[in-house]
Amino acid sequence: MSRSNSQYRLAARPVGLPKPTDWEYAEEPAAEPGEGELLIQTLYLSLDPAMRGWMNEGKSYIPPVGIGEVMRAGGVGRVVASRHPRFAVGDHVSGALGVQEYCLSDGRGLTKVDPALAPLPVYLGVLGMPGMTAYFGLLDIGRPQPGQTVVVSGAAGAVGSVVGQIAKLHGCRVIGIAGGERKCRLVVEEFGFDACIDYKSQDVRTALREAAPDGVDVYFDNVGGDILDAVLTRLARGARIVICGAISQYNATEPVKGPANYMSLLINRASMTGMVVFDYADRYGEAAAEMSGWLAAGKLRSLEDVVEGGVKAFPETLLRLFRGENTGKLVLKVADE
Repeated sequence: MSRSNSQYRLAARPVGLPKPTDWEYAEEPAAEPGEGELLIQTLYLSLDPAMRGWMNEGKSYIPPVGIGEVMRAGGVGRVVASRHPRFAVGDHVSGALGVQEYCLSDGRGLTKVDPALAPLPVYLGVLGMPGMTAYFGLLDIGRPQPGQTVVVSGAAGAVGSVVGQIAKLHGCRVIGIAGGERKCRLVVEEFGFDACIDYKSQDVRTALREAAPDGVDVYFDNVGGDILDAVLTRLARGARIVICGAISQYNATEPVKGPANYMSLLINRASMTGMVVFDYADRYGEAAAEMSGWLAAGKLRSLEDVVEGGVKAFPETLLRLFRGENTGKLVLKVADE
């Protein structure tokens, strides 16, 4: 069967926010699978802040996307042709499908998913990389204890919203930081945080002093910059800071702003640890099993911000992340299920 595959390739290294000329839109025939291969029709794509870092040249935890290569992206899709022993036509899978309508794969890095157990977009959120990041970052690095205070920046986002909910399940007081009244209300009313600080209308340092008078035991950082500096001034003795991301810095055209108040780590015998979810790949099943149970029991809320428009909508939809327009997990719908 002849299929047309539309895709976005990286055309240039962005300076600041990605612009239209940083992308090349292409259409080509979808490849037919050879022996040991399968062809996947992309149904949903995961749009994540980390994608901005993957566009940059330079050493990182993962090689950059090459100029002329299909843009890297996680996704869920349906197998439409297979010569692979583990995957049959009709199976649903998640993995690095790329920003394209069809992905040819040798099966490595793919996981079968069941749309009867959870809607497919959930496998890009709570049961995908954001959920894994929240689970292992908080529990393995943050090590929250009942009664402790956990602060989460980017609290209305895909990772932050799950971090706060898991912290509540472990008996913690949880304070979110988000931008705007609508997001802060969502964080408290939908995700069950105890409080949320609106960094757009409140002084974060002053608000933290009121919300966490005994200090912050665990800080899960998704934004970096000034908010990280503010939280550093409010650490409790032995605090743990999890560095997950720094979305406030990803499109900066000047050098990244590092923490000015880092001496608080010494004073408070605190630690700051970077976290990359891929380091926990051999334990994803453990996290997925526990979080699936929480979802089924109604103890964990999953929220996906699904945008229609197909592959062509990718460049503009990606910018929603950096304009702070998404709530929960940002997902691009590529094709009907």
